[in-house]
Amino acid sequence: MRIAVLGLGEAGTIYATDLAARGAHVAAADPRAAAAPAGGALAPGTAEAVRGADLVLSLVGARAAAAALAEALPAMAPSAVFADLNTAGPEEKRRLAQRAAEAGVGFADVAVLAPVPRARIGTPLLVSGPAEAVLTAQFAALGIPATGAGPEPGAAAGLKLLRSVFMKGLAATILEAVTAASTVGAADWVTDQIAAELGPGGPALVQRLLEGTRRHAVRREEEMLQVRSYLDALGSAHPVTDATIEWLHAVSAGAPPSGIQNR
Repeated sequence: MRIAVLGLGEAGTIYATDLAARGAHVAAADPRAAAAPAGGALAPGTAEAVRGADLVLSLVGARAAAAALAEALPAMAPSAVFADLNTAGPEEKRRLAQRAAEAGVGFADVAVLAPVPRARIGTPLLVSGPAEAVLTAQFAALGIPATGAGPEPGAAAGLKLLRSVFMKGLAATILEAVTAASTVGAADWVTDQIAAELGPGGPALVQRLLEGTRRHAVRREEEMLQVRSYLDALGSAHPVTDATIEWLHAVSAGAPPSGIQNR
């Protein structure tokens, strides 16, 4: 299978490397990349990367997603699938799907359901959109765990945002508890209490949530702003989401609560 990977950030590099290791012919494009991913080729641009590809994976970030699609579509074969793995709201995914449909190219909205570095290409995915069935079959052939969420573009994106209410809200709750506990020298005790409630994998989960919040605060704040917009569209209250955004903004602004800086 010939696969183009657009965007060689952390997730894009992992997918390009692991897909090449599984026998796919991988061409990647990223104007900021200095070297090709292991086992793959670095194309001079998007059009060169996607030309002749059976599957295009877009991991350029939500802000660049529309531009990446626009650059890719003229060079793609009608039989190819464009899979957008960027985190965005359902309405934006529907707009991208419409543009792909006008160009006669299959489109799939793909939600990534866990941090990619943890399980790499084994990270679970949720797929929706017109090319859902084709893409889930392609992923299955590559050994990538993917579940279909129907033919409506944006369905997978919406479900991911609803999941984020809990996951990012849980991280913010832990952050708040540990930060408050640090003021009385009880950060370790509170962390242990939280971890015990979360079961056998609790300690590792708490550590991942604290570290991930610190490392990816900017991106996660943007994601939670998408969540809030989606909840507004649903007419659903979002006080927990509002508080999560407040915490992420504080961390992304360079003022991480002192209780987690060195944990």
